Amino acid sequence: MDLRLLKLFSALSVAMVLLCGNNAFAQTTNNNNTTNINNVASGVYVDPQGVLKMRRANDPTGQLMRQRVQQATAVLAPELNRPSKLRKISLNRLEKAAAEAAAKGGGLPEEMKNLAGLTEIRYVFYYPETKDIVIAGMAEGFVKDLNGVNVGTYTGKATLQLEDLIVALRAYGPYTKGAGHVSVSIDPTKEGLERLNKVIASIPQTSVRPGDTATIVNAMKNALGMQNVSVRGISPNTHFARVMVEADYRMKLIGIGLEQPPVNIPSYVEKARPGSIAANAMQRWWFVPNYDCVMVSEDGLAMQLQGEGVQLVGESEVVTNQGGRQRTNAQDRSSYIFTSTFTKKYPELAEREAVYGQLRDLIDMMICAAYIQEQDYYQQSGFDLGIFADEDGYPVETGNAPQTVETAVNAIWKGNRLLTPIGGGVDIQAKLALTPDNVQTDEKGELTETQKGISLNNLAPGQWWWD
Repeated sequence: MDLRLLKLFSALSVAMVLLCGNNAFAQTTNNNNTTNINNVASGVYVDPQGVLKMRRANDPTGQLMRQRVQQATAVLAPELNRPSKLRKISLNRLEKAAAEAAAKGGGLPEEMKNLAGLTEIRYVFYYPETKDIVIAGMAEGFVKDLNGVNVGTYTGKATLQLEDLIVALRAYGPYTKGAGHVSVSIDPTKEGLERLNKVIASIPQTSVRPGDTATIVNAMKNALGMQNVSVRGISPNTHFARVMVEADYRMKLIGIGLEQPPVNIPSYVEKARPGSIAANAMQRWWFVPNYDCVMVSEDGLAMQLQGEGVQLVGESEVVTNQGGRQRTNAQDRSSYIFTSTFTKKYPELAEREAVYGQLRDLIDMMICAAYIQEQDYYQQSGFDLGIFADEDGYPVETGNAPQTVETAVNAIWKGNRLLTPIGGGVDIQAKLALTPDNVQTDEKGELTETQKGISLNNLAPGQWWWD
């Protein structure tokens, strides 16, 4: 059998070896990162050394999670647990209530940390009469799943977290220019790619047998070594950053066949055809917002987010012998099928896997925060974010920053070629969603009607959310 093809794809640094022969398709090596979604819930954590690692929570029948939901619904206030099609939160009043709670000591109540169970942000409203900045969307009761992720008690969707909203508000705060890029990338080092090329060159060009698979895989994994995690635009020590890293990492595991998603998304591996890929091609996959997602009222007092707001995109690069990378502005067919199907199935996936719902929420929060800043609601309302403004007021940089991740390796026989993909990132440019080419104006006045239909007159002292 000929060893003929080295394929490197994506800036994420999940490596996979495809070893192919006799037109068979059989996974032979899965490494410890493989996840069976039917039997376990998956997530990641960052150890004290900054290494990103996978974790599993065993609940094959779902009984453990059902017990958690029952316990949560028993202690939540009925009005908080009840599903709502449009729950409203005044950011000004939330901050004031949080400041009062913090001053008393003992931390914030869970309903604040979970933003009253919001599972989405659909609207941003401003009320000049009361100077309230309001976010609104669907909501329900909440509970921690087996991996410690807060999800709804009815739908299982991820609930928005106050600490993530604070990160977004700081990124587009009242006294800042606003973040250009908020992004994460997980990349093989140049030295690792160079070592990998040397390993490939050292393998005999003939007489490669299936029994050699493990040796080749281990040699490539060792050559690549640890991959570097880069977070830009926000603190890497935040929950916001960790969610972006996890979503990116696990998406690449799906792409290379090391994690089976709970919805039908064919992996890149399934669609790759022997002979269809150039010898040093590298497919990059990364998440971006759907920037054509914003509708605004003519008076600028209301904004609506439309659609799911998340896309998976890709392009090709080539890798030089010295480990460098060059863009080619192309994407092969197998990669296109994977990215386009992932985007199409994203809403369904986000309902089944909390991390993708969390990523959608992060993107929505960034766009909403950018809109609040662009419309100068801070100045109009006199709201300077209060204790949310910095770490001294409300700490959110409390986690270990993800710095590295181990290379994951998979081996599959298919055709007669040795393919070595290395499994983009997440790139949020929130203000792109607010450019004239992307914003739609609500000429029918429906947004204004919705905004004016919400009354703040009967809110009790200290009340910051209502249905």
